[in-house]
Amino acid sequence: MGLRDDLDRFREVGEQRREDLADFIQYGDLGSSRPGEINIPVKIVSLPEFEYDQRDKGGVGQGDGDTPDVGQPVGQPQPQPGDGDEDGEPGEEGGEHEYYEMDPEEFAQELDEELGLDLEPKGKKVIEEKEGPFTDLTRTGPDSTLDFERMFKEGLKRKLAMDFDEEFLRELCKVEGISPREVFEWARGENLPVSMAWIEEAHADVADERGAWSSIAEVEANVEREPVQQKIRREGIKHVPFRREDERYRYPEIIEEKEKNVVVVNIRDVSGSMREKKRELVERTFTPLDWYLTGKYDNAEFVYIAHDADAWEIEREDFFGIRSGGGTKISSAYELAAELLEEYPWSDWNRYVFAAGDSENSSNDTEERVIPMMEKIDANLHAYVETQPSGNAINATHAEELERHFGPDDDEVAVAYVNGEGDVTDAIYEILSTEGEENE
Repeated sequence: MGLRDDLDRFREVGEQRREDLADFIQYGDLGSSRPGEINIPVKIVSLPEFEYDQRDKGGVGQGDGDTPDVGQPVGQPQPQPGDGDEDGEPGEEGGEHEYYEMDPEEFAQELDEELGLDLEPKGKKVIEEKEGPFTDLTRTGPDSTLDFERMFKEGLKRKLAMDFDEEFLRELCKVEGISPREVFEWARGENLPVSMAWIEEAHADVADERGAWSSIAEVEANVEREPVQQKIRREGIKHVPFRREDERYRYPEIIEEKEKNVVVVNIRDVSGSMREKKRELVERTFTPLDWYLTGKYDNAEFVYIAHDADAWEIEREDFFGIRSGGGTKISSAYELAAELLEEYPWSDWNRYVFAAGDSENSSNDTEERVIPMMEKIDANLHAYVETQPSGNAINATHAEELERHFGPDDDEVAVAYVNGEGDVTDAIYEILSTEGEENE
């Protein structure tokens, strides 16, 4: 193999040794990534390279003048780079971690493949109108856009429907004692589109030849009829009748190019019951969702809301770590979300509202306030993620109430349960697959 083949092979090996995407989401260090760049740990195989020593070593076969004789001691081995140093013992310094850098678009594509998703975002805001293919038709237009093929087909259909074998009818008019009416009646029985006026004119033209045939049966037996299709092939397209009413002119379809904009509202319970492990599970679920939607849409914006009994907007840097000592009223977060979403009109923006907590809520708040608010706020998807690492608490009923109200078949509401890291990818699939059903 050549050097290029070697390089491609080393890159392939590096990608294969990258941490599995699902494992990374469930157990990896998500904090090492930035919004536009996901860093996934990878065991990199160092690429081979040449190393040149710049010191003057002389020519081939030359020494430095101190070459010992055969059998003469050559002294103690000298330390080599990497064997240690005066200030520390070998192995004390940690090695640098290598990462596979993945942008959100690639992350979204790979997560689709990993989980079997097929989310196709909808564009809403029209940013440009442009001409598409010339597929639409109008009755007027420049000659260069005349749809001649269509006009020819219309004329051909008319000829097939209206043409008949004129010579055969002229021979019928030569039958002894036949009248124009008898010829016309025979033609109607054969479904020939001929007028009485034409037959009368033809009957008069062959008056001198009347008596050439004794009967219609004799004509049918001795005169071969020419099908219309054969007549058209013989005469050519010059005899295909074109009419003004058949003219159609092609003009371009106007295509609206729409920008795929999305706003994601992330809501998190920060009350006293949301301890560190619960917060970590929220981060493991919400962070990949943010990356995924960033990769799927042209423009993605994120709103972060923290709440206990009250709700307030917060920066992402503080969203996953903050904790208060207050109670819980989830409806306060939805009231704030509805207010903030006024800046993102439903007609122009795709909207997602993701909430997470341990399902603890103040009495009757879910039924009386949260559910009506979820039904009122227009969104592609509402999702609630329950995190209960130690199992369900007695008063943790919010997720169950949502499921009872909306049911399992609602394509605009998803409820997922995350009791440990192993549940994270299942929760992400539950949320995104529900949105996938809504788009079909």
